[in-house]
Amino acid sequence: MAVASHLISRMPAVASIRASVLIPLVQQIDKRSGKTDLLLASHGILRSQLEDPYAVLPMARYVALFEDAATITGEPALGARMGTGFKPADIGPIGMLFALSPTIRSAFERLSKYVNAVQGATSSGVFEENGDFVWSYRIVDPSMWPRRQDSEFTIAASCQLVRSCFRRGWRPIEIQLEHHAPRDAGVLERICGAPILFGQSGNRIVMNKAEADRVHRAEDKSLVEILERHIGDLVNEPAAGDIVTEKVQALISIYLGRKPVTVATLAAELKMSPRSLQRRLSEEGVSLRDLVRQHRQTLAAHYLGDRHAAPMSEIARVLGYADNTVLWRALRSWEKKGELPTFDRLNGDVKIR
Repeated sequence: MAVASHLISRMPAVASIRASVLIPLVQQIDKRSGKTDLLLASHGILRSQLEDPYAVLPMARYVALFEDAATITGEPALGARMGTGFKPADIGPIGMLFALSPTIRSAFERLSKYVNAVQGATSSGVFEENGDFVWSYRIVDPSMWPRRQDSEFTIAASCQLVRSCFRRGWRPIEIQLEHHAPRDAGVLERICGAPILFGQSGNRIVMNKAEADRVHRAEDKSLVEILERHIGDLVNEPAAGDIVTEKVQALISIYLGRKPVTVATLAAELKMSPRSLQRRLSEEGVSLRDLVRQHRQTLAAHYLGDRHAAPMSEIARVLGYADNTVLWRALRSWEKKGELPTFDRLNGDVKIR
């Protein structure tokens, strides 16, 4: 199965986001409430910062602000509704690059590649699964939670980009979201134009592969080069000796529970030999097994710590385990080693004590 992945997985000391991306959100709050400046101030943000295209804000403040905005405006699906009005120009040269792409596949490959020009602490990639084309998006810092608004906005906005740049009536096959189903799930399905699965390991848009590969336009290569050079000025490009561990962590977050996570498959994605990948990870003091275990522990603590915890069978699937029994053994092993809190089994489920 051919897979083309483009990853952004770097997490700076303080994950950041371009302040200008808050402008549409602030405009929505202005329309619905007179508390915009108070809300911004409560998160340590000044309205004047939004006018500087190079100003950045801590990513955590943006996520928290978005959640508070939904509460203040009384609109639980605020992020998704905002996404329906998204335009390529709203993300500057990245959006224009998306619009110039000849196919939906190439557009999402570029979006994944350059997403870090807009925000940090993000994992994004494309892959094929069961004959479908999938785009995946996820904030990798588990402390930024809840983040329903950012997830739904990003997915809805990405669907809108496809409709405005490729085909107005376009519909994905399926939408997957990492948070639990809200009461207004029907609103989201109407906005996205597809059935939605909640409680997943990431946020994804599942698309028809043939449609994703259909050529819609001839590409203006000279203009694309200009845009990519400009984006390069915005992106904190990784050095030649980039840490392989970060790239592997990004791949794990995208593929775990979706496809086998092995040295051979990850090495192929990173365009290196399995032996070279193992050597690089060893030099950085980790192994693939360590990284997969750490990611599973992070997800397990998150899902089991949620008061609306999903059934064990669903958590096992998200963590890439064959069944409940394998997950339960892993939890007990981690507990004995002091790597996770103590767990109780209640009616087939697990809860953190």
